[in-house]
Amino acid sequence: MPERVAPLEASIHIDAPPARVWAIVSDQRRMNEWSPEIWRQRFFGDEIGAGTRSININKRKGFFWPTASKITEFVPEKRLAFYVTGSSTFWSYDLAPEGDGTLVIERRDLKGGRRAILSKATAALALGGIDEHDVELFAGMEETLARIKAEAER
Repeated sequence: MPERVAPLEASIHIDAPPARVWAIVSDQRRMNEWSPEIWRQRFFGDEIGAGTRSININKRKGFFWPTASKITEFVPEKRLAFYVTGSSTFWSYDLAPEGDGTLVIERRDLKGGRRAILSKATAALALGGIDEHDVELFAGMEETLARIKAEAER
C-alpha cells in the first residue's frame, strides 16, 4: 500500500480584520495574482460560492497543465475550500480573528492521504519529482499568503 502523505500547511498573521481578508481570499478569480502556480482560470457562473467550478491552467518551470476544481465549502470570513480533480487534492483557506488581525491558514490535503497517479506522473515527468514539487508547493503557499497579506494591509 502506498505511503500516506502528510498535509502541507502554511499560515500567516495579517494586520487586517477577517472581513477584509475574506474579500481577497474569496475572490477566486484573482487567485492567479496571489498564487505563483496558477496561471489562468475560467470560472463557470456569475457568483463564487459553494459548488462553483473552474478550469485552471497551472504553471511551473515552464511546464503548463490543466486542472478542474470545485468549491466545496464557502463560509464567509471563516473558510473557503475546493477540490482539484486529477491531482485529487483538497485545498483550503481558514480565517480566524487573531488580536487586531486575522490568522490565515492555507492547507493542501491529498484525497485518502495518498498521491494520485496523475500527480505522480506530472511531477516525475515535468516538475523534477514529487518531493521537489511538494517543496515548491509549500514555498508557493508561503508566497501566496505573503501576497494576500500585502494586499490586505494596503
